[in-house]
Amino acid sequence: MARNPRLFQAAGAAARWGARLILLLLLVFAGLVIAYRFVNPVSTLILGRMLLHEKVDQKWVPLSGISEALRAAVVTSEDAHFCHHHGVDWGAMREVIDDNGIGGASRGASTITMQVAKNLFLWPGRSYIRKALEIPLALVLDFVWPKRRILEIYLNIAEWGDDGLFGAEAAANFYFHEPAAALALHQAALLAAVLPDPHRRKVLKPNRHVAIHARIVEARVRAGQTNLACVR
Repeated sequence: MARNPRLFQAAGAAARWGARLILLLLLVFAGLVIAYRFVNPVSTLILGRMLLHEKVDQKWVPLSGISEALRAAVVTSEDAHFCHHHGVDWGAMREVIDDNGIGGASRGASTITMQVAKNLFLWPGRSYIRKALEIPLALVLDFVWPKRRILEIYLNIAEWGDDGLFGAEAAANFYFHEPAAALALHQAALLAAVLPDPHRRKVLKPNRHVAIHARIVEARVRAGQTNLACVR
């Protein structure tokens, strides 16, 4: 059977353009990772709301402007091994996969670094492809950024309720009428407890599940069960 030279030429050209596109995306990603170590980024979710002219309530503050109580509560609730792993908590991921299968390795195994990678560079929603991409992105972020910078970005871009509420400062102002720097531990624990589902979980009217979650987080912080040395 004769081979069509034009078909091979077209396939070769497509492969070359594909390789160039991948290289371009990698260069853009590398540039953004370096820039975001020093420049405050905008998450894809916030950017999407801005493009649609929807409300965004966010005020960026440095990590020093966020109470240690909130830092401790969020790390304890979302990623207790944050100061120990290198972007991916392989032990937690194995446990979730063993319990629920590959499809279960979503938020239960998502580190703070993986969530930052998703919020800055990937699309909303859940898919195996996106989850697979989070892992190498998180490893790169952890290698380039200090832990304090990772947590600072997370606390400033995390969604904390309906109607475009993002970041610790906006959440503290909205729910407690005070700056994030002044949050007490019981307030911080409530904010941390709603992070897994900020549209359904309510800070001011917590259901039984949220209230119990907040009490557990508060107790663990008081007991010093989470290593927080990397974010102080």
